[in-house]
Amino acid sequence: MQLPSPTAADVRSAATRIAGLVHRTPVLTSRGLKERSGLDCFLKAENFQRTGSFKLRGATNFIQRIPEADRARGIIAYSSGNHAQAAAYASRAAGLAATIVMPSDAPRIKIANTRDMGARVITYDRLTENREALSRQIAAETGATVIPPYDHPWTIEGQGTLALELLEEIPNLDALLVCVGGGGMLSGCALIAKDINPAIRVFGVEPALANDHALSLKAGKPVEVAGSQTIADGLRTPKPGDITFPIVQRLVEDILLVTEDEIYEAMRFALTRLKIVVEPSGAVCIAAALAGKIPGGISRVGLVVSGGNVDLELLGKLA
Repeated sequence: MQLPSPTAADVRSAATRIAGLVHRTPVLTSRGLKERSGLDCFLKAENFQRTGSFKLRGATNFIQRIPEADRARGIIAYSSGNHAQAAAYASRAAGLAATIVMPSDAPRIKIANTRDMGARVITYDRLTENREALSRQIAAETGATVIPPYDHPWTIEGQGTLALELLEEIPNLDALLVCVGGGGMLSGCALIAKDINPAIRVFGVEPALANDHALSLKAGKPVEVAGSQTIADGLRTPKPGDITFPIVQRLVEDILLVTEDEIYEAMRFALTRLKIVVEPSGAVCIAAALAGKIPGGISRVGLVVSGGNVDLELLGKLA
């Protein structure tokens, strides 16, 4: 069954649906970042979200939309970590059982946090096994509802609520930068941002080692980049989603690429200058600003800091 594409109105409905269940996260500014980038930067700090990332928005909206007759059979989610934690948290808050399929090489803190929230965790080898197929198999056996991490209208509309909040607080932005893995957050944010301000310029940001969206936009169709080893583990999704990509094609101006060294530098800057902990995936928009990757003609820019779940061992490497 082909699912409908979400709309800006759906994002607004999601904001009402999840109100009180997720945090309205702060918007941060930094004189040091302005001096380095030459831009007025407004950081939507989803690292302060419950479970430590924006993923709670989509997971909560999805779970709230599951029909009552299906809720007793629980949910299944597949994720490298942040969607896993979000689905576990949201399902526990709603009183639903949760099974989470996670890659065996996911950051240990994300696996541990998911288990701590009461979910059953099943690990797989991301290089030899298919997480979607494994999840569908479990769903067929149990009747549980599968919650996709990005390529579903209910997930997309939930993720877009962060841009709605940002633009309600800082309405006169020239541009919005959003990190992109599968495209759920980017497409949802683009939908509501362009609805509020048709002139706003929307950019995705991804690691150069996981540049499937950049290649896809150039090719005019989804292009797969498998087996990426970028430090930004949440952005290793091999190709854009079937629902998300047409939205990105229509509303996103370009995809900006950042290197591994630039991601490390952004994490270091966030820790030492902003005094916040940002995971690699959440640092790519800051990296784009610090490295001068933002196109000309922009002075006021929103940067999505998508999460702060990072292993202590990785933080130690920033010294």
